[in-house]
Amino acid sequence: MDTLQLERRDGGIATIRLNRPEKRNALSPQMLVELERAFEQLCGDDQVRVIVLEGNGRAFCAGADLEYLQAMSRYSALENLSDSLILERTFRTIYRCPKATVAKVHGPAIAGGCGLATICDFIVASRQKALFGYSEVRIGFIPAIVGAYLLRKVGDAIARRLLLSAELISADEAHRIGLVSHVVEHDQLDSATAELAEKLAANSASSIALTKRLLDGMHGMDLDGALAYAAALNVIARDTDDCRQRVAEFLQQSKGSQ
Repeated sequence: MDTLQLERRDGGIATIRLNRPEKRNALSPQMLVELERAFEQLCGDDQVRVIVLEGNGRAFCAGADLEYLQAMSRYSALENLSDSLILERTFRTIYRCPKATVAKVHGPAIAGGCGLATICDFIVASRQKALFGYSEVRIGFIPAIVGAYLLRKVGDAIARRLLLSAELISADEAHRIGLVSHVVEHDQLDSATAELAEKLAANSASSIALTKRLLDGMHGMDLDGALAYAAALNVIARDTDDCRQRVAEFLQQSKGSQ
């Protein structure tokens, strides 16, 4: 892959690294296609439990590539729709991935780059160097695809604040409003991300996949529908080999400690 680096290591942890440092890891059509393929590959790999998304260079991701923006300004309506569907498909693939996903944000995450971080389950951010912002309205775009995910993550009031103002916020502020899950000192970013990934990898892979499916599916349901959906998924979870094995191990440990 020309725009990404892909690594697997022991313990079920994989890393996808945005690799256009000279462009501040700006999104291009090629990068979006490669991101979709990389996540599809890792999401279907039973040996992978956690996927870490990070970037080379000074920025996590600076949004759309300037040449990409220039080309978009000449697109027809049909071309704009086709292009939007590439972004939609890539983001949906990442969001619906059954593995736990962690964005390691060491620098600016702007516009589509902020969206990339937002769709991950966790964001670990550098207190000193990470910045977050949705700048689309400054240049006449709308944060259409990313807005759908931000609304789910932080709610209407905060989504309106971020999307309509286009303000840049610090890692601490992003943590305060619920966008970021972990803020650490810059020199602790690697170790903190690795520690979180290892904790997630130690959990049941099938339980994580079903819990993500549960949370995603309950959006928009009334209480009765959500409870019925939860009960149905509970049946599936209890019928997995992983559940049986982990329950047996837990009971054995409990018996031994008595």
